[in-house]
Amino acid sequence: MNKVVLVTGGAQGIGKAIVLELAKNHYDVVINYLTSNKAAALLEEEIKKNYDVRVMTIQADVSKEEEVDAMISLIEKKWGGVDILINNAAVDLSNLFHLKTADEFRKTLDVNVVGAFNCSKRVYRHMLDQEYGRIINISSTSGLYGTPKLATYCMSKWGILGLTKTLAKEVGSKGIIVNTLCPTKVKTPMCETMEYVQFINDLTGKDFKSVEEMYNGVPFLDVEDISSMVYWLGTSREAGKFNGREVALDLGTLQ
Repeated sequence: MNKVVLVTGGAQGIGKAIVLELAKNHYDVVINYLTSNKAAALLEEEIKKNYDVRVMTIQADVSKEEEVDAMISLIEKKWGGVDILINNAAVDLSNLFHLKTADEFRKTLDVNVVGAFNCSKRVYRHMLDQEYGRIINISSTSGLYGTPKLATYCMSKWGILGLTKTLAKEVGSKGIIVNTLCPTKVKTPMCETMEYVQFINDLTGKDFKSVEEMYNGVPFLDVEDISSMVYWLGTSREAGKFNGREVALDLGTLQ
């Protein structure tokens, strides 16, 4: 029987690339999503057509403990449990620090940190029972170095690092490996707006006039760079030799 992988925020962008990489390599995949119903359905159809693995889509708000419990209970009932968890779901409410609201702060922490906590807490019972599990948290280089206009996002990604290190110390001796991947800027549809181009201009002092100019002028990761690293962290024997670490995919830019 294939190992079961749950990818939160798995219907689009980075999450979609991770799901496809794992399905391609013969892992059964659960695609969690919140609002991307159509994208999740299309991805499920693509996997069923191209890969000989089981696939399931589940709508759930990872920031809500009861919804996470229902999601994991369904996976346990149908497939036995989650062997590998990829905490990828996140929100990014960009704005200058003095313009942010407390509600924006809470929402960012609820999804980015509390969501990862809820999912990790719920799946690790099964991992403890079988004395095996991998939890890969998707953080960001913003959680390592800080980024202007992303105060709440940066704080949440710092929080992910703290969760990773603490959980690894608590469960590492029980066969559960917990690590964090920290990618820099990534080519996703979210970046392909003039608003984001202006954000990069403000960050770098450049004057890009289009998304194409931005992509040519500033280093960006492709989603496949992240998905292949997640696959290695989540499945390889070698990645099981370290625990509680952050792996920075920063293209040498230190940002």
